[in-house]
Amino acid sequence: MSTAAPHSTGQDRLWSVDEHLEDVLTAIRPLEPIELHLLDAQGCVLVEDVTVPVSLPPFDNSSMDGYAVRVADVAGASEEFPAALEVVGDVAAGQAGRLHVGPGQAARIMTGAPLPPGAEAVVPVEWTDGGLGEGPVDGMRARSLAPEGATGHVRVHRPAEARAHVRAQGSDVRAGDRALEAGTVLGPPQIALLAAIGRGTVRVRPRPRVVVLSTGSELVQPGEELADGQIYDSNSFALTAAARDAGAIAYRVGAVADDADTLRSTVDDQLVRADLMVTTGGVSVGAYDVVKEALAHAGDEDEPGSGVEFRKLAMQPGKPQGFGTIGPDHIPLLALPGNPVSSYVSFELFVRPAIRTLMGLTDVHRPTTRATLSADRALTSPRGRRQFLRGSYADGTVRPVGGAGSHLVAALAHADALIVVPEDAESVEPGDEVEVVLLG
Repeated sequence: MSTAAPHSTGQDRLWSVDEHLEDVLTAIRPLEPIELHLLDAQGCVLVEDVTVPVSLPPFDNSSMDGYAVRVADVAGASEEFPAALEVVGDVAAGQAGRLHVGPGQAARIMTGAPLPPGAEAVVPVEWTDGGLGEGPVDGMRARSLAPEGATGHVRVHRPAEARAHVRAQGSDVRAGDRALEAGTVLGPPQIALLAAIGRGTVRVRPRPRVVVLSTGSELVQPGEELADGQIYDSNSFALTAAARDAGAIAYRVGAVADDADTLRSTVDDQLVRADLMVTTGGVSVGAYDVVKEALAHAGDEDEPGSGVEFRKLAMQPGKPQGFGTIGPDHIPLLALPGNPVSSYVSFELFVRPAIRTLMGLTDVHRPTTRATLSADRALTSPRGRRQFLRGSYADGTVRPVGGAGSHLVAALAHADALIVVPEDAESVEPGDEVEVVLLG
């Protein structure tokens, strides 16, 4: 199981933002580690250090197409007085067996091919006549004209220092080095490193499976026709996208009508593929607050220790919230308000940290900073509430975007930060320093 029973101290009092967040994170445990193939592990978090079993590169190899030579044989070489060397053969990438380069000799070598014994440097083909016994020519043309495996002579027109154009064995990482630390999120570069050192699988915490559903008989699927009194369901799309952005595998269920039996049935059906459930809407005090009706006592009899508690938070937007666990496996459920801005702000404050905790990350919160408020007028806030206003942040300055209404989706689409007005402040003046939560 990934959760402990949620802490409950009563539904009637006003909870602070920090108390609610602590209650959520205290109840949630990281998912159990599993072994996954590399591509399946993308976006997951390592649970153990990875040690390099073999050095990278595993052997000295050429970084250029050219000729492997001894330094003494090309010392003083110039356009006027080139060094003439015998070509003893070709060395291709992946070629088994090696030629030996002796005094007065060279081996034609391709990028990535192992440096043959006796050679000390590589001269690019552009520094030579291409092995044609003529003046300097374009390297690609030289290779196309010289038959594979041919021997002969090459003229080198420039000297080379020892190890020139040679990638040294272990110059990337050495055997025994720590390649990646536990806690690393595996992105494309990390997957590349694991593959390069020969790891086909890796032990990680899986990406959490998050099921998102919205409630409301007024909601219509985008693309369909709106009837009178209906609106499009944007919350389930926004929160599913936000869950994926946080690192989860997210499933959007869509809108469920305002019927408690239908909602309970839908939730039960989704438990099989959920490590976390998120609902939006139906958590306030109206006559059709179906989430409260359906889930407030979901675990009283058949599922001891589970159930969702609904509470009021000292914040704006997002005052009504619900949290608890449901089902025999005690899957955590966060019930968010239905207004679009309220649900998104609530997701950023509570659901995103929960997802990151399930992943096994230690830093689960969005970064914050201090910024100077740029505004035409003072920002007002109800005393005793922590207010989160949409903002646009750049170069240490933040300006409000849109108004304070919790339905203003257009303003949210142009915001990349949340301006935080603390509980003890009723206004913030232009030029004041404010706390900013960075969403980008």
